[in-house]
Amino acid sequence: MSQLLSDRRAGVCTLTLNRPQKLNSLSGELVDLLLAEVRRCENDGTRLLVLRGNGRNFCAGFDFSEFESEDDASLLLRFVRIEELLQAVYHAPFDTIAFAHGPTMGAGADLVCSCARRVASPDARFRMPGLRFGLILGSRRLLHRVGQDAARQLLAATRTFSAERALELGFVEALHEQEAWEGLIEAAANDAMVLDAEVRRSLFAVTTPDTRHEDMSELVRSAARAGLRDRLKAYLETLK
Repeated sequence: MSQLLSDRRAGVCTLTLNRPQKLNSLSGELVDLLLAEVRRCENDGTRLLVLRGNGRNFCAGFDFSEFESEDDASLLLRFVRIEELLQAVYHAPFDTIAFAHGPTMGAGADLVCSCARRVASPDARFRMPGLRFGLILGSRRLLHRVGQDAARQLLAATRTFSAERALELGFVEALHEQEAWEGLIEAAANDAMVLDAEVRRSLFAVTTPDTRHEDMSELVRSAARAGLRDRLKAYLETLK
């Protein structure tokens, strides 16, 4: 069974995370599949990218299921690939919309944050715990969404926050039950067709702060600090 389902029709690409038994956590394979599909969208006429998750949540973040076989170097590479994915979504030359439900954590929350449009079901909840193990991932993108003070508070506290709080902060734009999502996709697709593709590409370029170099540098610097695996292991112990 594929970890990612892809559907393309009439300029709309829908990518559905398909690891419900693992809460759609981001395995190395799933990240590679997502990144390949997003890059394909850049050249195939896609006007709207939709991100969804099968099962009871959108994405639980980094997949720790093979953690015991990892070392600092392999973990660093995996986080670099995740940052590449987040940058590809955030700087996409087409519209993007994420639909979050259930527990949406870590890199899963970062994936939502990277989308231009962000919708959550009322049962969604979010957490960004990266600083608990010294990892700086997506901080500037979060700042651009919610502002400096709110971003600093969310990242420093690393606490779970509700869909209602996410809406209040601007982390998501709207709350809708899942039954309404198909209608929202149709409306977003219609909006995505209003402007010429090249005009829209230029619009997105000038209205999206480009901090890709700084973001990758901060991530690599934080992840390359000696003891990444030990820091992650200590964090996982707190979850037991």
